[in-house]
Amino acid sequence: MAGKSKGGGIYRSAKSGLYVTTAHGKSHPRTTLKEAQGKSGSTGGSHRSAISGWFVTAKHGKANPNTTVREK
Repeated sequence: MAGKSKGGGIYRSAKSGLYVTTAHGKSHPRTTLKEAQGKSGSTGGSHRSAISGWFVTAKHGKANPNTTVREK
């Protein structure tokens, strides 16, 4: 089950890609990514760092699967 935070976002694990509770997301900020709710559109398979929230290269994403998320 996805946990919803009061800040208008949900959290996703960088390791599994699955949605996690807000409590888990807040207690593991280096391995979870907070996503804004209601955003539509595709990022075309880009990789995003769970640590910084920035998009990273595919090479970096593949080399660091525990701290990056591949967005679809």
